[in-house]
Amino acid sequence: MLTTISWIALGIGIISSIIIMIDVVRHPQMMTIMNVVWPINGWFFGPFAIWSYFKWGRLKAKDYDGEDNRGRGAKVFMSTSHCSSGCTLGDAAGVPIVMLTGFTLLGTTLFAHYVVQFTLAYIFGILFQFYAIYPMNKKAGVMQNLKNAIKADTLSLIMFEIGMFGWMAIVHFGLFAQPPKPTEATYWFMMQIAMILGFLTSYPANWFLVKKGIKEAM
Repeated sequence: MLTTISWIALGIGIISSIIIMIDVVRHPQMMTIMNVVWPINGWFFGPFAIWSYFKWGRLKAKDYDGEDNRGRGAKVFMSTSHCSSGCTLGDAAGVPIVMLTGFTLLGTTLFAHYVVQFTLAYIFGILFQFYAIYPMNKKAGVMQNLKNAIKADTLSLIMFEIGMFGWMAIVHFGLFAQPPKPTEATYWFMMQIAMILGFLTSYPANWFLVKKGIKEAM
């Protein structure tokens, strides 16, 4: 039953990503990196990502000439989506690395996943933030914009990983007698849930960063 549910959830996520991707190609975002962010969100948020994209994301398309009526909550949601997508990409990329290398830490693959995935999630997350702010402030130069990206996204990245890693620990030590493997659909369904929880733990951090002026609301 869980395997069937997992395949259904993964299928919905992939279809949601494709739907968003098709529309993004037809209506590119003003901020180029968001053309990548929205389809990635589709993978773990599914239909909710489609709804949020057409409600808020389309307002930032290059060919949209209407009023931007988003409130702060929606803008912080987009900032969190931007952060989460970079983390998601890094976390997903880390899975096959651990699996193919057989890397373990302290006798378990879970801690190996923590190290590899956090490292890649941090790199991708900062790069996503960099490519959000650099086009708007090229005069500051690459290094200054990179420093600004690190300052703006480090806290939210850490909070995302806390939510995600917490769920991974529950899955690894509590939910299954034998944790699912990356070759199984159940593993990736658990990862989808982990991404959603990471988003939820990252949202308050993004709200704080935006409120303090450390990070720009998208």
